[in-house]
Amino acid sequence: MSEKALSRFVQPIAVPGRRLLHHIPLAFVRKKVAGGGGRSVNSEIPLIPFIDFLLCIVLFLLASFSASGELPIDKTIKLPNAENVIDMTDAPMCAITGTQILVDGSPAGSTRVIEEANRLQRVEELFNILKNKRELWKQLNPGKDFPGVIVLQVDRKVQALVVKSVFQTAAFAGYPNVSFMVGRLGKQ
Repeated sequence: MSEKALSRFVQPIAVPGRRLLHHIPLAFVRKKVAGGGGRSVNSEIPLIPFIDFLLCIVLFLLASFSASGELPIDKTIKLPNAENVIDMTDAPMCAITGTQILVDGSPAGSTRVIEEANRLQRVEELFNILKNKRELWKQLNPGKDFPGVIVLQVDRKVQALVVKSVFQTAAFAGYPNVSFMVGRLGKQ
């Protein structure tokens, strides 16, 4: 075999690299085959910052969660303290501040009207709201006995006459089981 014929079969050693389909004349195919300098399809997700972020979220949620419902509706109310206490129950929350009566955060009457009358009286707005809540509960829970529980959150400086009027109004509206929200005395 001649040297010319032999040179056709023997190729010089080339630098290794991507050579597949480089002889195709279409530019877009060549670009796709060569990678085209674009981003890699297999990118990595940075897990450390992601785990840090999730840990911060979990810690925030744990710190702000209260399983026993210890947060009062109105933060300006100073609750009295007691020794014998139980955890919160799912019931309407009636807050009595120095000037107004709130049921689950919405206004339900004024304490000044009771103080000015200087007598025990039924608070009509409170009565209507509690009566509507009782009827709604009965519609949502047919066949069950209404528990009739309400939680009173009373400021320390509210007059006893106002507390008695709200207590009596709640009883008239079908809530005979009245509980008072208090602060916990001692360590537990």
